[in-house]
Amino acid sequence: MRILILGAGGIGGYYGARLAAAGCDVTFLLRPGSAQRIGRDGLKLTSVRGDAHLPVRVVTQVEQAVDLVILSCKSYDLETAIAAVTPAVGPTTLVLPLLNGLRHLARLDQAFGRRRVLGGMCNISVGRAADGAIEHYNRYDELRFGGRAEAPGPIDANVVAQVFKSAYFHSVLSADIAQDMWEKFVFIATLAGMTCALRSDIGGIVATAPGEQLMRDALAECQAVAVANGHPVRPLAHKLATRAFTEKDSTFAASMLRDLQAGHCTEAEHIVGDMVQCAAAAGLPHPCLRMALCHLQVYEQALAA
Repeated sequence: MRILILGAGGIGGYYGARLAAAGCDVTFLLRPGSAQRIGRDGLKLTSVRGDAHLPVRVVTQVEQAVDLVILSCKSYDLETAIAAVTPAVGPTTLVLPLLNGLRHLARLDQAFGRRRVLGGMCNISVGRAADGAIEHYNRYDELRFGGRAEAPGPIDANVVAQVFKSAYFHSVLSADIAQDMWEKFVFIATLAGMTCALRSDIGGIVATAPGEQLMRDALAECQAVAVANGHPVRPLAHKLATRAFTEKDSTFAASMLRDLQAGHCTEAEHIVGDMVQCAAAAGLPHPCLRMALCHLQVYEQALAA
């Protein structure tokens, strides 16, 4: 299977490195600067699950179709990403997006057709060091994916699953990827909205008198949206989320908060904004989400000024 990975940041770099180390046919589509650096120095990964430093194939543009395209860009780069990978998408190519949220699926369906676009999500804590190396911060590295329609050719989600099994990361072929993605959407919208709005990790929030209740309220708002859209959060996911959002002394925070603190663009509209729109469309009260989105929009306006 020929695999094209757009980007070599935290997500793309981690899973791409694991696939390349397993001997898979992987090519990275990168900007010129990154392509020059990685082409010269190789791709470096540091992880408690095992380091890797290996040469990888890099290109700055593609001219022929592949079997699988993995998108690991930020949501605000989605249009650029679609334009970049379009030459690689042939009649039977599958596209696996690993973006947070749900809004990108409709745009990718429009660009490539629903039969080509898999559902996907990952639960992993990764980042990129100043020298470009990929840093994996704990042992968790689950990638869940699944088909959303009948595949357009002989390569389908089952074939992808067999390839992923050869690499050293935890992959799950989901029987209900839409449900999985909704539960991740609820989780990340709550986490990003509240840690960004309150400029604190979970431990700092719940250390205040109203903090724990605010986290529970925000989670309840997002879960009500999931119910309204036919994907009520399952009991185990609810239990894990509640525990994560009420744990004292926790240093857990959204990567969006790190972006905000660093003065970078955020995925505010794609995650919190989309959840607010869904809540409004369903006629649901969402005061925590509305406050969180307002805070993020104020930040983005100041950033653009």
